[in-house]
Amino acid sequence: DDRLTGFYRFVIGLAKKVFIANQMGAIADEIFNGDYYQLSTVTAWVGSFAYTFQIYFDFSGYSDMAIGLGRMMGFRFPENFNNPYISQSITEFWRRWHMTLGNWMKNYLYIPLGGNKVGAFRLYFNLWIVFLISGLWHGASWSFILWGAYHGFFLVIERAFFGKVLQKIGKIPAMLITFLIVNFGWVFFRVDKIMDALRYIKRMLT
Repeated sequence: DDRLTGFYRFVIGLAKKVFIANQMGAIADEIFNGDYYQLSTVTAWVGSFAYTFQIYFDFSGYSDMAIGLGRMMGFRFPENFNNPYISQSITEFWRRWHMTLGNWMKNYLYIPLGGNKVGAFRLYFNLWIVFLISGLWHGASWSFILWGAYHGFFLVIERAFFGKVLQKIGKIPAMLITFLIVNFGWVFFRVDKIMDALRYIKRMLT
C-alpha cells in the first residue's frame, strides 16, 4: 500500500512539474527576460501570473515527489503545501505555503524572539524581522530581502488592522486581494534588481 500510494503521489508531483510548472516557466522566462520598457500592461500581468503558478507547481511538485519517494521507502514526510492561493490573508497564506519552512521559522526564530508574549510594537518587530531573515534565507540578494520585508509588512498591518478589513469584505474579495498581494511579491522574488522589479510593477499598473 505504501509503495502504491507513494508512487501515485510521486506521479502527481512529476505531472505538476512537467505539465504545468515547466510550461508556465517558459512563458515567464520569455516575458521577464525581455525589455521592461517595451512591455504592455497585459503582457506584464501574464508574466507575473505565469511565474506565480510556476513557482507554486515547481515547489509543490518537488514536495509531492519527495513525499511519494519517501512513502515508497517507508518514511512519512510532512505536507509542505495546502492550496496556498485560496488563502484569505497573508497570515493564512504562510500557514499554507512551504509549511515546513514556516514551522522552522516559528520554532527557531519567532518564538525565541518572544513570539506573541510581548508588547504590540515588539510583536510587530518580531514578525517583520523573521520574514526579513526568510528573504535572506532564499538568497543573498536585495530583491529577496525586499520580498521578505514586503511579506513582513503585510503580516504586521494584518495584525494591526487590515486583517479585520479582510474578514469584513467576504471570502472571495479577501482571497482575490491576498492573491494579488502575493502576485506582486513574486515579482520582487523573480527579478534580480530592485529597480527592475519596480519598473516591471510600474508596467503592470500603467
